[in-house]
Amino acid sequence: MSESKRRVLVVEDEMMIAMMIEDMLADIGCEVIGPANRIDAALGLAESDSDIDVALLDVNLAGQLVYPVAERLRKRGVPVIFLTGYGNVGIDQRYLDCPVLAKPFELAGLQAALSKILPDLPKA
Repeated sequence: MSESKRRVLVVEDEMMIAMMIEDMLADIGCEVIGPANRIDAALGLAESDSDIDVALLDVNLAGQLVYPVAERLRKRGVPVIFLTGYGNVGIDQRYLDCPVLAKPFELAGLQAALSKILPDLPKA
């Protein structure tokens, strides 16, 4: 594994979307952690993996809000990007400082959001 490969935690409950995100991240040279499709699995990864550079969190996981995972990551200093089809409207006030990537998105949108947090990210 190259030194520049960034590690991205993916939390997404829709399998096809998770696979698409994994492919996009691979295209820009990132290593995927997960994906997790449930809160408990995401919390486990958030606690057990010490080298997460950034997390992509679907706001709504089968009716459960992802904020416990976001809080755990924030306490560890891991930046979070929320994924949602509802825009900023559905984001809890505590996390309005976090970037939001509106679904559906393309590679360029994902790369732009990640580049704000990881400026050394290689270009696809």
